[in-house]
Amino acid sequence: MKQAINASQAPAAVGPYVHAVEAGGLIFTSGQLGLDPKEGTLPEGIEAQTHQSLKNLAAVLEAGGSDLDHVVKTTVFLDDINDFAAVNAIYAEYFKNEVPARSCVEVAKLPKGGLVEIEAIAVKK
Repeated sequence: MKQAINASQAPAAVGPYVHAVEAGGLIFTSGQLGLDPKEGTLPEGIEAQTHQSLKNLAAVLEAGGSDLDHVVKTTVFLDDINDFAAVNAIYAEYFKNEVPARSCVEVAKLPKGGLVEIEAIAVKK
């Protein structure tokens, strides 16, 4: 059985999908851009967008009964792989204990002109 999760503290989805789905004690999140949840706009620069993307991810996980400490896998999509080091430095601020498995890829484009998008799989608390 699966259950849709929509987080009021995260920006609205930019397409026909939900923030996350919980199934069998796992939470599968949609990719989170660095959109400001109140304004729906992207801040300037990779650093600001990475921080906001991770804050949005945390809000989605919280709405689903989990948190960043319970993430087991992430996928990071970058508009420019040259931002890898900057994203890693910020990512390490949010995942301090047991870091999750991770993939990081460069993509041709992200929705709304985003520079970074992060999705995750987490276990419920």
